[in-house]
Amino acid sequence: MSPVPSVPQLTLSSGVTIPQIGFGVFQVPPEDTQDAVGHALAAGYRSIDTAARYDNEAGVGAAIAASGLARDEVFVATKLANPDQGYESTLKAFDASTSELGLDVVDLYLIHWPCPARGEALNSWRAMRELRDGGRVGSIGVSNFMVHHLRELLAATEVVPEVNQIEVHPYYQQTELRAFNAEHGIVTEAYSPLGRGGVLKDPAIAGIAERLGRSPAQVILRWHIQLGNVVIPKSVTPERIAANIDVFDFELTEDDMSTIAALDRGGRTGFHPDHFNGFPEDFAPDAPSRQGMVPVG
Repeated sequence: MSPVPSVPQLTLSSGVTIPQIGFGVFQVPPEDTQDAVGHALAAGYRSIDTAARYDNEAGVGAAIAASGLARDEVFVATKLANPDQGYESTLKAFDASTSELGLDVVDLYLIHWPCPARGEALNSWRAMRELRDGGRVGSIGVSNFMVHHLRELLAATEVVPEVNQIEVHPYYQQTELRAFNAEHGIVTEAYSPLGRGGVLKDPAIAGIAERLGRSPAQVILRWHIQLGNVVIPKSVTPERIAANIDVFDFELTEDDMSTIAALDRGGRTGFHPDHFNGFPEDFAPDAPSRQGMVPVG
């Protein structure tokens, strides 16, 4: 068995540390989740990111329980589902998530989307603050919040999110938002870090990968690491799971970083946070929630 890699830790504003690379389980089928997370833990991942809406929290919990690792060796994050936003409903949703995970404490709890049409983000945030203050959550944060969503939250509370989990990859770099996060002590956590696979065939990425003797995925993940992002790649293939965490024994040059910086297209592959509220109509092909989406293949 290959040696387990040593993953750098980033310190959140609360003083809690989070591994800089974790394992994401978005779109991993519930029946495959335990095996996938088990492979990730065996490969050295010590941070797992799930969500209530992924319907696979139980598989995450089962894998952790079966791993033989102590609870404090694995950083576990989950997210509040959009229909559960609100004060009382957030508390109930958290109880449901911990029950599914089989855990008493979650290391990081996030509001999954700002959901402006629901108008409940501030009430959810109040509940999450109580969960953290009560010791049931180590850290709290948000996901898919743009600068103006964060400004609204910060204007209403002194409790700053510790993490903002957003779509970031070479074709959608979110430079302004990442800078705002950094200015306010919010760690940027990148989901869809490979652009849902669409960036892997980019000639510039391929050229760097060939020169370094690395895969395009490893080059992109290393780019995230050197930017200072937390990154949560997903795979269900054991070989790719292992390769994705094997990115700490090489570095990209300044020229490499500049080359990748020039790839930014400014278009997202996921829903628009101003228009996505988790309603059925948001998933329609011509819905406003799809504004700004671009193909990356």
